[in-house]
Amino acid sequence: MESIMRINDLVNGIVWGPWMLTLLVGTGVYLTFVLGFPQLRYFGFMFKEVFGKLGKKSEGEGSISSFAALATALASTVGTGNIAGVATALHLGGPGALFWMLISAVFGMTTKFAEVTLAVRYREKDPLGNWRGGTMYILEKAVGQKWLAWLFAFFTTFAAFGIGNAIQANSTAEGLNLGFGIPHLYTGVAIAILTGLVIVGGLKRISDVTTYLVPFMAIFYIIGAVLVLVHHVDQIPGALASAVKYAFSDPMAMPGAVAGWTVKIALTKGIARGVFSNEAGLGSAPLVHATAQVDHPVRQGVYGLFEVFTDTIVICTLTALTILTTGVLTANPELTGAQLTLSGFKIVLGDTGVMILSLGLSMFAFSTILGWYWYGETGAQYIFGVKVIPVYKILWIAVIIVGAYGGGGDFLKHIWDMADTMNGLMAIPNLIALLWLSSELRKLVKDFDDKRRGGLLK
Repeated sequence: MESIMRINDLVNGIVWGPWMLTLLVGTGVYLTFVLGFPQLRYFGFMFKEVFGKLGKKSEGEGSISSFAALATALASTVGTGNIAGVATALHLGGPGALFWMLISAVFGMTTKFAEVTLAVRYREKDPLGNWRGGTMYILEKAVGQKWLAWLFAFFTTFAAFGIGNAIQANSTAEGLNLGFGIPHLYTGVAIAILTGLVIVGGLKRISDVTTYLVPFMAIFYIIGAVLVLVHHVDQIPGALASAVKYAFSDPMAMPGAVAGWTVKIALTKGIARGVFSNEAGLGSAPLVHATAQVDHPVRQGVYGLFEVFTDTIVICTLTALTILTTGVLTANPELTGAQLTLSGFKIVLGDTGVMILSLGLSMFAFSTILGWYWYGETGAQYIFGVKVIPVYKILWIAVIIVGAYGGGGDFLKHIWDMADTMNGLMAIPNLIALLWLSSELRKLVKDFDDKRRGGLLK
């Protein structure tokens, strides 16, 4: 096992290292120019599309509405990383990490837009009549590389158990234990039962739950963060200024700087947090966006823009500002992760802040478990066929309990580490597909723009 983990650590260092992060962001930069800055051109249209069609029947083929697909995708991307991950990036890299996180998110919006658009373009129905799509279908049908498609499906199937299940279940158990003293095992069993009741109903029931859960949990957390920021509103300009200043100049010059801060670490940790949080370039969210009822692939791509905007530019930024404005980053250098964010909430809101963050962590993590189930199931059924779906459901529920309880010691940690590596490996075939089909993407965008101008599409 030790030799396997050494190999895993080596591969992990590559797939989550500077070169891969450069490729992820670089792809976003390249596609931004190729597609004519869609994150800017469609910015106003994005809000009109998302909020203007709430409650209205979607046009076109698909399994669920465009908003339901967006909610399920956001359920997966808005997770513990928005609270704990952002804090860790600031702890390791200083305020400049926020700046680089936002830069990566701006270009990540285009990457997500592109991968969602292609997922809808090359989707198909499985034998049970469910719409399926994503990188594996793009690689098989458009790129003609089925072996790469199989690899992506394999990575997705097993990465889901770690990044989308065990880690989230453990974070939920930690959050509820922290805020309310509930034992980990009790939380695990409760989550397993609730998840089972949802996933047994397939994508329709998952989307029904996330359509209500995601807006509620996002607003709940945003209100808590805004309450903290209102109390420190005079500190916001200084916090933003320090994020820009120390993205380029030595952060050790900042009063109270933590040993080890450098511009390089701020850049790498900030970009990594942006990528980890919104998953742009990993090819995960397109697996559910591909099921949307939509009349043109690019229209659903616009929902991909909104997904990254909400996850990183709104929620992650709010987390970072609560940490920077309250001063806990330098006042409590020993704290990191969720504990650092918690201390910022607690300064202003006291025990109520602890409850808000604990419940926020729990809802974020639970929603991620639901969303990532669909990703894992889609990967598994691509490899093994629809007969594997009941087995995958049972395994999914069992891993929740193991993850929440924290049992297994080193074995569980090894599983998490390998899942993290597979999560990173998903990016390689996905980026190949995006770059390979960049001209196809440009044609799709032009077709969408022409049809909107001609009145054929709204």
